[in-house]
Amino acid sequence: MKAVQFAEYGGPEVLRVVDVEEPHAGPGQVRIAVRAAGVNALDWKIRLGFMKEVRPLDLPAGTGLDAAGVVDEVGEGVEGVAVGDRVFGAGADTFAEKAVLTDWAALPDGLSFEEAAGYPVPVETATRILAQVGAKAGETVLVSGAAGGVGSAVVQIAKDRGLRVIGTASERNQEYLRSLGAEPTTYGEGLVERIRALAPDGVDAALDIAGSGVIPELVELTGDPQRVLSIADFSAPEHGAQVSAGGRDREAAFAEAARLYRAGALRIPVERTFPLAEAGAAQQASQDGHVAGRLVVTVG
Repeated sequence: MKAVQFAEYGGPEVLRVVDVEEPHAGPGQVRIAVRAAGVNALDWKIRLGFMKEVRPLDLPAGTGLDAAGVVDEVGEGVEGVAVGDRVFGAGADTFAEKAVLTDWAALPDGLSFEEAAGYPVPVETATRILAQVGAKAGETVLVSGAAGGVGSAVVQIAKDRGLRVIGTASERNQEYLRSLGAEPTTYGEGLVERIRALAPDGVDAALDIAGSGVIPELVELTGDPQRVLSIADFSAPEHGAQVSAGGRDREAAFAEAARLYRAGALRIPVERTFPLAEAGAAQQASQDGHVAGRLVVTVG
């Protein structure tokens, strides 16, 4: 089968479409014929070697974490899913014609493979960090870097839970944030003053999605560093703030995403799709930033 791999750490040019042996579903897993795979920042960070101390790889290695497709093999002990079912979920080496998923949910009617492929990492991250920062109904949460996949999920899940959401993004993505239900503003100089103008009674919690060096400002706005959390700035603990990394109850998050989609409360639009042969360009577009929604690699 065809799959994207890299044999050395480096830029997008190290990615190649190669022929590899098909993977097989182990106990508790399913294999899918991949229709689309989501592009995550972690993909290019791993490829560049940023994670090799904590996540060493045997090269050559595949890439991709999220996917949507049709189940074609069911592992031992798996119940509630059958060959032919349409699912989305998380696994490994998903930029390929076939991939093994460790966690998944049924694809709701009307949700395309392309959009669903962009859900897993964002919705798991969103539910995890909202819980970790203690966000609850009636509070105001600030989301720094709210227009990407994770930010889009955070905004909509928070709104569904009864929170007021203020989100930062570039000028061109202000209307996009407004369409999700956030109150938008720009990032950069004067951030504290702009947020205080929007929320004179204060901000209860703040989530840093973009890792743009704003932790001190977020602490100033909340007045409580423990209610500030970053998924991208690992210096946050130096300011008393939290860092969050790694999935927990992913299937519960995917099930919530499916429920919200069916209720009309969650959409993460696909800004652009790329064929498998352009996986490097897809990862570079993710690294360049300023994406509204998700980037997706299509297969087949």
